[in-house]
Amino acid sequence: MARVKHAPKSRKRKKKMFKQTKGYWGQRKNVYRRAKETLLRALHFSYIHRRRKKRDFRTLWNIRINSALKDEGCSYSKFISLLRKKNVQLNRKVLSEIAIMDPEGFKEIVQFATS
Repeated sequence: MARVKHAPKSRKRKKKMFKQTKGYWGQRKNVYRRAKETLLRALHFSYIHRRRKKRDFRTLWNIRINSALKDEGCSYSKFISLLRKKNVQLNRKVLSEIAIMDPEGFKEIVQFATS
């Protein structure tokens, strides 16, 4: 019985991986074992940071809103609480954009919430 080596399948698998490691430095791009290690590590970090990105943006929006509120003499936590009580459906992303792009409009939102 003939020996089966799975050459087409393994070649396809390696080719797919080398395509993903293109641009890496040294052996990391063209030696299968090094490339595989590096690629798994890179994919792991990208998975982690896709989740971290959401946290980082939310933190950034909170900082921007808080900074804009300091000019109005109001704290971030009180402002968010007042918005919830008034049933305002603006999320933090939109509020931070308004605070940066339209300070006058943001002042009106703050006055509405505090009144």
